[in-house]
Amino acid sequence: MPRARNTGRPQSGPEERPSRAGAARLSLYLRCLEGWLREGVATVSSGQIAESLGISDAQVRKDVSYVGSLGQPGVGYQVTDLIEAIRQALGINREWRSVLIGVGNLARALLRYQGFRAQGFRIVALFDSDPAKIGQEVEGLKVDALEHLGDKIMTLGAELAILTVPAESAQPVAERLHEAGIRGILNFAPTVLRLPESVRLVNVDLSIQLEQLAFQVQLHNMP
Repeated sequence: MPRARNTGRPQSGPEERPSRAGAARLSLYLRCLEGWLREGVATVSSGQIAESLGISDAQVRKDVSYVGSLGQPGVGYQVTDLIEAIRQALGINREWRSVLIGVGNLARALLRYQGFRAQGFRIVALFDSDPAKIGQEVEGLKVDALEHLGDKIMTLGAELAILTVPAESAQPVAERLHEAGIRGILNFAPTVLRLPESVRLVNVDLSIQLEQLAFQVQLHNMP
C-alpha cells in the first residue's frame, strides 16, 4: 500500500490545529527525530517516539495526525518526511528574522547559541538604551539605539523579537515593538506584559522554572 503524501494541511477532525501543548510536543518530537536522523535511522514508530518522551503512543499518533497522513502500518514513519511535515506545521520551514533588545549577559549567551540559526531563527539586529553599549559589535552585529527600532525593523523585515531588558523597561519596549510591526515576542524579563492579541507572546521566567523544579523535587521526596 503506497504511503500517503503530506498535503501540508491539518487532517479533518474535531480540531483544525493542535493546542499549544500539542505544538510543544511536536517540537519535542522534532528534537528526537533530528537526533535519530543524525544516527542514520530511516523509520521510527509512534511507540519509539512515545517511549523516548514518556508519553503514550496514542498521544503521539494524535499529534502527528495534525501534520499529515504519513505512517505505514507495521513500518512506522519515514524520519525525513516526518521532520519536514513537523517543521512545516510549526512554521519553521522558512527563515524568521528576529531582533534582540537588551544586550546584557543573557543576550550575549543567546547570541552565541547556534541552535537558533539551525532552526531558522536569524537575529538581524541588536538594540540597547545604554550609550556605553551603542556602537559595540557583539557576535558580528552592531548594537543600535532604541530610537532606531521602528525604522530598522521595517528595513530588515523582522517579525520576532527577543526581550532581555530589566522588568521595569519591558512593557514600554514591548509596546514600541508592537508599534513597529513585530508579530511575536520571546520575553525573558521577569514581568507580565500586556499586549494586543495581534502580538503573540511567550514568557521565559527562569526563576519560575527553578521554583517549579524545586517544587517537583520536594514533592517527590515527600513521604
